[in-house]
Amino acid sequence: MLSRLGALLQEAVGAREPSIDLLQAFVEHWKGITHYYIESTDENTPAKKTDIPWRLKQMLDILVYEEQQQAAAGEAGPCLEYLLQHKILETLCALGKAEYPPGMRQQVFQFFSKVLAQVQHPLLHYLSVHRPVQKLLRLGGTAPGSITEKEEVQFTTVLCSKIQQDPELLAYILEGKKIVGRKKACGEPTALPKDTASHRDKDCFHDGAPARPQLDEESRGAQALNSHMPAETEELDGGTTESNLITSLLGLCQSKKSRVALKAQENLLLLVSMASPAAATYLVQSSACCPAIVRHLCQLYRSMPVFLDPADIAALEGISWRLPSAPSDEASFPGKEALAAFLGWFDYCDHLITEAHTVVADALAKAVAEKFFVETLQPQLLHVSEQSILTSTALLTAMLIQLRSPALLREAVAFLLGTDRHPEAPGDNPCALYAHLIRHCDHLSDEISIATLRLFEELLQKPHEGIIRSLVLRNLEGRPYVAWGSPEPESYEDTLDLEEDPYFTDSFLDSGFQPRTKPRLAPATSYDGKTAVTEIVNSFLCLVPEEAKTSAFLEETGYDTYVHDAYGLFQECSSRVASWGWPLTPTPLDPHEPERPFFEGHFLRVLFDRMSRILDQVIGDLMQRIQRVPQFPGKLLLVRKQLTGQAPGEQLDHQTLLQGVVVLEEFCKELAAIAFVKFPPHDPRQNVSPAPEGQV
Repeated sequence: MLSRLGALLQEAVGAREPSIDLLQAFVEHWKGITHYYIESTDENTPAKKTDIPWRLKQMLDILVYEEQQQAAAGEAGPCLEYLLQHKILETLCALGKAEYPPGMRQQVFQFFSKVLAQVQHPLLHYLSVHRPVQKLLRLGGTAPGSITEKEEVQFTTVLCSKIQQDPELLAYILEGKKIVGRKKACGEPTALPKDTASHRDKDCFHDGAPARPQLDEESRGAQALNSHMPAETEELDGGTTESNLITSLLGLCQSKKSRVALKAQENLLLLVSMASPAAATYLVQSSACCPAIVRHLCQLYRSMPVFLDPADIAALEGISWRLPSAPSDEASFPGKEALAAFLGWFDYCDHLITEAHTVVADALAKAVAEKFFVETLQPQLLHVSEQSILTSTALLTAMLIQLRSPALLREAVAFLLGTDRHPEAPGDNPCALYAHLIRHCDHLSDEISIATLRLFEELLQKPHEGIIRSLVLRNLEGRPYVAWGSPEPESYEDTLDLEEDPYFTDSFLDSGFQPRTKPRLAPATSYDGKTAVTEIVNSFLCLVPEEAKTSAFLEETGYDTYVHDAYGLFQECSSRVASWGWPLTPTPLDPHEPERPFFEGHFLRVLFDRMSRILDQVIGDLMQRIQRVPQFPGKLLLVRKQLTGQAPGEQLDHQTLLQGVVVLEEFCKELAAIAFVKFPPHDPRQNVSPAPEGQV
């Protein structure tokens, strides 16, 4: 029988017989499939070992060939009409749900995918295609690790490709049974064109009920099919749980198979990026897209260990959604896999928001802010447990490093710093989280302080004017830091006197520690009659006494070793703020403006407080303390070599003091370099190259 049908098909296709012969071959193959359910008694034989896959392939080939031979473009041929009118896709979907024979579901997914991909006639608008497509979407992804994941992602890929060709299909596909119900209620046509009437009464199964009295073999075929279908074929349409293309893709995004998950993520990205305004609005208002994406982000966050070492988190900061797994050669630690999964999904959310239609991007960014930042992350940042604070702060820093989308950055800034942009006062009450983060910068735990300062450091590098304005500029506008009643000095040459510096007292000069050589200072050059940059640079270089400096012994130069990096940083910052419209010169003082006490703001105050304590602990009594350290110059030089990796890290007496002196020297040189590149001898604004177009 199989050879006879094959010969018939070959003759019909090869000899280009009239279309009725193609229809006959098509019907014969479909009857061959129904015949299997009459004859078969072994329910354990896999579908791939039956003739069902071959017959489905022949039916597909006939549909494609028929379409190629159609004289009038856009018209459905007799075989396609038969497929649609006799609800073959509905029947196959039901057989796939029944999973009989075993593996039938995979065959159904493959057949649907190939028909939708290879038949060019628009099919998804037809009810007899739309309904089984929706059923098949709900049929897939019901269990993680499903054996049909590969076929499911191929099926969703075809659907996304069709939607890309016609974006208006997005709302139609997502609405599912809702739009069908409205069409029925309104009496809108959901069937085929008029020319299908000639085949409406031929051997069809309407959900298992024949349209007319059938021949005995056909009746037995229908009964056999019905016996293997679910008891209620409309069951998939009757549930209240939403399940559609979006939920199917989100389920596949969580697959343990990396290729399946990646393809599903690419498909979801395609949908949200090319959606029309109407479809994008529907996607936000009438689907679970945004909540489901953020819900998974929160689940991944909660699945991580309560405590993670900030160093381990920093080691995985470069995780990408396209490659969420950490490199296998890196050191393992508890929670590494969960951390990589979380950072990978956060990077994917950020990428979605970057590429999505504006309507979707704003909605998804707000959902991340509300459900993740506020409801999930903020309690950890405000927790009394130091471990919770440390882990959540380090994780937030890692997320900021990955964050690129303007919409999500805007929400993150509002979450961290609040929305108030008025000048701060010492006694005001900033938003709770901002106040806590400021206090954490000067926490009793050095680990928390360092982690929080790193968070602010990363925040300040983001291309968002609101960050700089909130932390610094709002307190400097109007220049309240200028002392009234005294003119601004032309130069600091006459005001800077080292002998009046409290750290360079007579006791220091009499202690026997005289400089071996004069500090190598910058040449004195005034800047357009204003403050000489030389004095600013020299004030940093002279902060550490010559007796406590070691860089010259290692053939290192002065602050100019940092100038190149500082200049690059200055150019980067200048290009970043170029579009913000900042004035090129200080705002003139308004003589009519009432004088008010200057407050640098909570952020700068905590930084200045920490720096002032550094000066107290190192410089204030440095010269007295180093006299009590035997062989101080040699030990200091050894510590410098240890810090630069030029000597083994053996433990020394007074190691903390020695390390602090070396670090302070380098810090002062770096400050001097930054001051120099900001105000070189000639106008820096004539010296800085314009930023490349589009760069921030």
